[in-house]
Amino acid sequence: MDRPVHGFADLFDQLGLTASDDAIRQFLATHSPLPDTVKLADAPFWSAGQAAFLREQIAADADWAEVVDQLNAALRAAA
Repeated sequence: MDRPVHGFADLFDQLGLTASDDAIRQFLATHSPLPDTVKLADAPFWSAGQAAFLREQIAADADWAEVVDQLNAALRAAA
């Protein structure tokens, strides 16, 4: 059975964030670059629920893990 594929906008929806292209660009511009010393889920801009979701998905190598990794990489890039 194939794993479901989640897109970047789907992750923003899952996190309760606005998922339009403009909103995603604005989010990344506002919060980038995330320092290498800060784990994605430990970034100060997440709510407790959002941080827990991100941690759980990576720890379980769940369906969302790939797109969470993409978000991590996007936030580490220079704004």
